[in-house]
Parts: sequence; C-alpha cells; structure tokens
Amino acid sequence: MDIGRAVEDARLKVVAGLAARFGDLDLAQDAFAEAAAAAVSAWRSEPPRDAAAWLWRAALRKGLDARRRAGVRSRAVHDRPEPEPTPEEALMAAQAPIPDERLSLIFACCHPALAAEARIALTLKVVCGLSSGAIARAFLTPEPTILQRITRAKKKIAAARVRFEVPAREAWAERLEAVLATVEIAYALAYEDAALAGEGAVFAGEAMRLTGVLAALLPDEPEVLGLAALVRLAEARRPARLDAGGAMVPLAEQVVEEWDAVQIGQAARLLDRAAAMRRTGPRQVLAAIHAAHVSRLQTGVTPWREIATLYEALAVLRPGPISAVNRAVAIGHADGAQAGLAALEASERLEAWLPWQVARAWLSAQAGRPEAAKDAYRAALALGPAPAERLYLERRLAELP
Repeated sequence: MDIGRAVEDARLKVVAGLAARFGDLDLAQDAFAEAAAAAVSAWRSEPPRDAAAWLWRAALRKGLDARRRAGVRSRAVHDRPEPEPTPEEALMAAQAPIPDERLSLIFACCHPALAAEARIALTLKVVCGLSSGAIARAFLTPEPTILQRITRAKKKIAAARVRFEVPAREAWAERLEAVLATVEIAYALAYEDAALAGEGAVFAGEAMRLTGVLAALLPDEPEVLGLAALVRLAEARRPARLDAGGAMVPLAEQVVEEWDAVQIGQAARLLDRAAAMRRTGPRQVLAAIHAAHVSRLQTGVTPWREIATLYEALAVLRPGPISAVNRAVAIGHADGAQAGLAALEASERLEAWLPWQVARAWLSAQAGRPEAAKDAYRAALALGPAPAERLYLERRLAELP
C-alpha cells in the first residue's frame, strides 16, 4: 500500500467534511494532519480496507479532542448516541447546491471578509495544495509576501470568528470572481507542471470537471463559460506540447493534427454562448486568443494581427506584464521582430521572470541580434525552467550563430 498516495487521495474529502462539521478550517487541517501522522505508523502493520474512512474517523476524534481541550462546549463535542456521520454526509449537509467537494471548499475559502488576493492565495494553498513558491510565481510576488498574506488571512478568520461554511446560492456572486481566479491560476500552474515537467498534476485533470460543474451551475455567467472554454482549448493542445525527445513545442510550431477537435468544438460553443450575453471579461478574451491560435487547424495560418489586437483588449481588462509580454510576441509575428522588441521594451522590465527573458531572446534572434538573444537565453536558463522548456531553450541557444 502506498501510504502517502492513500493519505493524499483522502485529504480533500476528509478536510472538506471536517471543515463543514466544525466550521473551522484550521481545526480541520490540524486534525487531518494528526490523523495522517497516526496512519503512517498504524498502516504499516495493518493497512485499512478503506483509507478515507479510517482517516475520517481518526481526524474526527482528533478534532473533537481539540475542541474539548479548548473548552468549547457544544452539541458537536458531547457524547451522542447517534452514529458519527461520514465525511460525505457532513459535507453534503453543508454544501447543498454545489455538487462537488473541491468546488464547495473553494467557495467556502473565498470569503468576502478577506482581501481579494488574500482569499485567492489562501484557497490555492489550502484547497488546491499549491506551494507558497508556486503561488508567488503566479502573482509575480516574492514568496515571503505570499506567506504573510496567507498568515494574515488565517489570523483575520480567527479574530473575526468567520465561520468556515459553504455559502448559500444568493451569496455566490460576491465570491465568484475569487473562485474563478483560483481555478484559473491553479489550472495554469498545474498545466505547466504536467505538460512541461512531465509530472502528473491532479488539478490539471480536475479543471475540466470543475469548470464543467461551474458552467452547469451558472450558465448565465459569461466569465464562467469563458473559463470553461479556455481550459478546453488548452487541454485540446496538450498532446502536441512535447516532441519525441521531450522538449517543449511552442504553440505556433505544434502539429495541428495532434490537437483534439472535439474539445475545440466544445470550447467554441461555450464561447458563442458567452458572446451572446455581451458582457466581455478577461477570461473570454483569453479564450478568444486561444481560439484564434487553434483556427490554424482550419486555415493553416495563425492570425497574429487578430491575436495582437486581442492582447491589447486584454491589457485593458487585465493590465500587467503577462498581457504586455504576450502582446509583444504577437506584434513580433505580425509586424516584425523590431516592432515586437519595441513593444517589449516599452513594458515593465522583469529580468527575473522567465517568460520575459524567453520573449526577449526570441525577438532578438528574429531581429538579427544573436548576441542579445544568447544573453537572454542564458538568463532564461539560469531561472530554472522545467525540463521540457530547458531542452527547448538549449536547442534555440545552440542554433544561434
């Protein structure tokens, strides 16, 4: 029995059930951690038939003990004649209209009492299991800053006695943007890990299901449909992202026959529904950019001028270096490398950010500046790219005169 895998597989269900039962996320996490530690020694001699049920019972006892020690007296901590609920029953009682334990937990974590970036960071850490370093990369923020945000968020929850619970449907709207941002960021990081590092990322696979559940629950929210389309377009291209040698293949160079036409069709229908609502948001624009790229499947050419224009629209809706760097690359394809370099130089200079160095390297090479390109490729390699991306960058560097 793989104890580590069994514990991780049960983590979300048990923590979600405990959080729903106690209304306290810290207590739920601590109780599960103690139960997991107990499992490591107990299971070596006698593996359980149902790991999740064992962990639930052990964690529930730990949580009840912690409540008693803290002097909390409520019906939940008294001895009761009725049988203990399963984690599914505890969560079902709390989640009501959200038929997914992870999505329920995301909604519960994205509490409006917290600042937007703090609630997203907390949810990415607690629910999605991302490291503080990964979250920091997503926010382009130093890791200590992210740790401070998460710590402050937990302290605020404790000080304000914010109850950890799944909100009623009428309260979804004030949490929806944070929920969508959490799923989008977690998916982007998981996709990068699974496609570039060659390692399985559970959340990358779950994003299709999560966005599908969201689209079914909120069919009149165009940004929900936009995110669902975005995920499907990215997943459609997954088989073409690595070559036979394990190196990354840039989107513009991927073999279109390897793309999944069924998922592309699903995304197109979602985008059509979103467009009909005439409430444009950044996720719809991002999905439209991806859709423009995959139009090469039908036309044989990439519409770089259209893509550059879409990135200009995205920069208005979501200003920042990610939009600016991608816009510069699109301009480089559409109007020439010199124009792309000018656009990149006009943006924020982020020498410690891998995509900025990669864009500078490619544009410099295309503009006939091999020494500048070499410097940028070496700088990119020094930033520790994933193995597949490292192979690609090393090849590009070796090809320069």
